[in-house]
Amino acid sequence: MNYGIAFTPLVPPLVLWLALGAIIVIAAVLLLGRSRGAAVRVAALALIALALANPSFTREDREPLTSVAAVVVDRSPSQNFGDRNKQTAQAQEALVGELKKIKGLEVRVVEAGQADGETDGTHLFGAVSSALSDVPVDRVAGAFLITDGRVHDIPANTAALGFQAPLQALVTGQPNERDRRIAITAAPRFGIVGQPQTVTFRLDDQGVSGEHAKVVIRRDGEVISERDLTSGQISKVDVDIKHEGPNIVEIEAAPLAGELTPVNNRAVVSIDGVRDKLRVLLVSGEPHSGERTWRNLLKSDASVDLVHFTILRPPEKQDGTPINELSLIAFPTRELFQQKINEFQLIIFDRYARQGVLPIAYFDNIARYVRNGGAVLVSAGPDYASNTSIWRTPLDSVLPAEPVGVTEKPFYAHLSDAGKRHPVTRGLDGAEAEPPHWSRFFRTVDTRNATSPPVMTGADGKPLLLLSRFGEGRVALLLTDHIWLWARGYEGGGPHLDLLRRMSHWLMKQPDLDEEALRLQVQGHDLVVIRQTMADTVPPVTVTSPSGATRELTLTQSEPGEWRASLPANELGLWQASDGTLKALINVGPTNPKEFSEVTSTTDTLKPLAQATGGDARRVADGSSVEIPRIVPVHSSSVFRGDGWMGVRMRDASVVKGVGVLPMFAGIIGLLLLLGAFAATWLREGR
Repeated sequence: MNYGIAFTPLVPPLVLWLALGAIIVIAAVLLLGRSRGAAVRVAALALIALALANPSFTREDREPLTSVAAVVVDRSPSQNFGDRNKQTAQAQEALVGELKKIKGLEVRVVEAGQADGETDGTHLFGAVSSALSDVPVDRVAGAFLITDGRVHDIPANTAALGFQAPLQALVTGQPNERDRRIAITAAPRFGIVGQPQTVTFRLDDQGVSGEHAKVVIRRDGEVISERDLTSGQISKVDVDIKHEGPNIVEIEAAPLAGELTPVNNRAVVSIDGVRDKLRVLLVSGEPHSGERTWRNLLKSDASVDLVHFTILRPPEKQDGTPINELSLIAFPTRELFQQKINEFQLIIFDRYARQGVLPIAYFDNIARYVRNGGAVLVSAGPDYASNTSIWRTPLDSVLPAEPVGVTEKPFYAHLSDAGKRHPVTRGLDGAEAEPPHWSRFFRTVDTRNATSPPVMTGADGKPLLLLSRFGEGRVALLLTDHIWLWARGYEGGGPHLDLLRRMSHWLMKQPDLDEEALRLQVQGHDLVVIRQTMADTVPPVTVTSPSGATRELTLTQSEPGEWRASLPANELGLWQASDGTLKALINVGPTNPKEFSEVTSTTDTLKPLAQATGGDARRVADGSSVEIPRIVPVHSSSVFRGDGWMGVRMRDASVVKGVGVLPMFAGIIGLLLLLGAFAATWLREGR
């Protein structure tokens, strides 16, 4: 309860000051002139001035407020190493118990740092701010952090904390921890497919020195290099960029004896493969209405470097034109099909038949090119079923079907059961209707002895499009030359761009179009497992998180040929998935998260800031036992630490519950005071 005097003048302040000035002047004259009764008169005048000031006695009823201390518990993934979780639980129980014993102290406990798949590193000070956001600064008693010391949002100075109270850190873990990690020192973000990129890394050992370790480098799960390194040694590795999109490079060191965790023994680099140019050779044979369909498609793709030859005048043609008057360019067959054939990613034969331009030996080169990883597409017309068909060359060993004739009748192309599952033809616009919402074709080449099921069928259910693999290469056989009807918009046209582009990219081994594939994608906060297959069922998939935790997922069919499952992507780093045959990798967030870059516990990171506030950072364990310092309430000091103790700053904040006011010159009291003053003056004058 507090007492005081308050003034609420009855007149404006200027009038009050003038009256006070006049009274002082009169008092000075009376006292200096030694007038009779001067003291009584001055007292009477002073009472009049005091009455004008209207003083009141006040009384405040106050209720003391509690001081507030925040306890932030680190639940980041690095707390899972060793006995840190156990130490954290014991330290939390002991600390909260000690704080609750202090009278007038409110304790707020919050957990922070949980893996969410978005935040890189351990952020605890945001949790401190949130816990104390509704507490006035003059009520904050301090903040306690129970952590391994690896905190990544430490403020630059005490002013950034937002309160003037001690910060205390209780550090879990052991002082003699040892750990090994791979640190990436230089790595490219992009690389041209087919060209090597250099990754520089270092073997870091904490707590030991002079140790040796075997280091294995993998690209997309395939071992590309092995070497032996010493602690602190820097090494470089050249990585060939094999395909477009992310090329995941893993650098993994053998475990260190007695190390804290092997999780950070592996570092990851994701290099996005970019194709410089896709070289395509287009050889057109007999001129026909759709001759420019392939050329227009390939020329519209800026990533394609097209070489196009049209056989307009075969060698056997004799029309008497003098050689020196011919303006046609000679077909450089030897250069293209012998010397530079392996520089092309795709060779297309558009209605080409043997015309004496390509020797038989060159077709053998093309077959060998396919088996070694090349790609051939044959857009067939009646030429494929003729006596001069390219089937009747050594190329027959890699072509997926033998021609037996030609059918001339209108028909709609349909997706076969395999075609509904194959990524080249799955989901083509208009395929779901019956008949399909695209124009008819009027000719198909009949075949037999197909080496693979067709993905599209034509007249009478006969094969229309075959996609096959031979050795390391791929071959596509389109058994109609009427695809140009779709391009010209006949009867509404059809999805020729989607079909031809997908087919070309499948031939050039774009990973997204593989028939059998396992992929990982991040969609929002979820990790989605996608299994592309031509089979009717798929096995369960085992997913491994960056921290090493595994989970088995059962996939469900989302559409023909595609199966999916999802789980929360709540950790940053490299995720892996495997079904026993296929393996997929994806990196969520930064390639090497801060949480796993340094995992040994330390007091050094938090001690400077803690001591600047008067607090400290100390370990809670040295061996198997957990012990926290004594918690002491401190009312007035700038230091809140000592030998075996840590302090909290107790505040004297309070809130007014009620106010009492007694005016001194109100009612009978004021009247009696003034009358008494005038009576005293009259009595003195009467003597």
